[in-house]
Amino acid sequence: MSACLWYISKYVGFPADRVGERAFMLLREIARKGHHCIIVTSNSSHMLERPGFEGFHKTEQMDGVEVCRIQTLKYRGAKSLGRILSWLHFEWLLWRLPKQAFRKPDAVIVSSLSLLTIFNGFLLRRRYGCRLIFEVRDIWPLTLIEEGGFSPRNPFVAALGIVERLAYRCSDAIVGTMPNLKEHVAEQIGSSPPVHCVPMGIDTARIYAAETLPLDYVAVHIPKDKFVVCHAGTIGATNALDTLFDCARIMRDDPRIYFLIVGDGDLKDHYRTLCADLPNVGFAPAVPKAMVQDVLKRCDLLYFSVHASAVWRFGQSLNKVIDYMLAGRPILASYTGYPSMIDESGGGSYVPAGNVEALRMEILRYAEMSPTERAALGAAGRDWLLDNRAYNRLSQDYLEIALPTQVAV
Repeated sequence: MSACLWYISKYVGFPADRVGERAFMLLREIARKGHHCIIVTSNSSHMLERPGFEGFHKTEQMDGVEVCRIQTLKYRGAKSLGRILSWLHFEWLLWRLPKQAFRKPDAVIVSSLSLLTIFNGFLLRRRYGCRLIFEVRDIWPLTLIEEGGFSPRNPFVAALGIVERLAYRCSDAIVGTMPNLKEHVAEQIGSSPPVHCVPMGIDTARIYAAETLPLDYVAVHIPKDKFVVCHAGTIGATNALDTLFDCARIMRDDPRIYFLIVGDGDLKDHYRTLCADLPNVGFAPAVPKAMVQDVLKRCDLLYFSVHASAVWRFGQSLNKVIDYMLAGRPILASYTGYPSMIDESGGGSYVPAGNVEALRMEILRYAEMSPTERAALGAAGRDWLLDNRAYNRLSQDYLEIALPTQVAV
């Protein structure tokens, strides 16, 4: 029997956005299994520019998924007052939304951010007698404390903590994108509803949509006679790239190793100036998403890093890691936290976050491997990704969590 799922979150990306599209990919796959899926989201975000429209909501069909966008206050900045006001505006308009126009839900998935949407979730569960799933894509307010520099005693942080614990206690099930969320939930409330993991996934269609880099880009930015260590993505404060640049500095006299930084961001000019005297560091402009795989495949070792933070105790599920694994190259991460993906697949390794000497030694270890050995590591990671992170598989997992008694496998 066909079931109906509502997925509600202020922030949902779509394939054209190339960011935050996990929810749409999951619901698209569920819809392809014969179920009715509805996404309710906002048209305002600090990450994306979205056009306005007449009225306060607009509904359209998108690849088998019914998408309702609510027109909310525009704002700039992740830490701005405008962001909070936009959250409140979304909740008010969500409450006013004429829901009789939609099919009655069998389950409602409420996904943070914003945490405040759980209150509308409670109302919807009471109105329709449906299951309520609370999804955590970013652990707030812990992230605010650990990475935003806010005090736990801040009234706003304390209020969000109350909402978080209420959501954990009163939902029918909890889903996190991170593999060890259950430990955090236990620390917050002790016993809880079941806690599951449905991580970031891979759209297998992306494999066939890859495009080749222009030859002049390759000639200028990717040396042929070096062991290339690549970081691809945003160059900002949260990317913790100081460890990599400190490592490049102490390895400047090793002619074999070249550090390639691909992408743009707030700190790119700062790092370019900082490394101006280093012959072993190069900066390349960002490329279209369809060309990212070609960049990665032309490198020997793919790198990412995070700051030491309690947030990582509960694991990671980063889009960057998925892109790296798909490229079939070994991965090295400066990461201290709950291990997943890279260690599970055997496709790379971790060194402690911020430890420059450990990073240097591990880069040398990979550089001394034969190309065949590195290729085997990369292939192991890619095969594991395709076996375990395809959205078709993850969508079935989610369906069984949301509607355990109704799913027709």
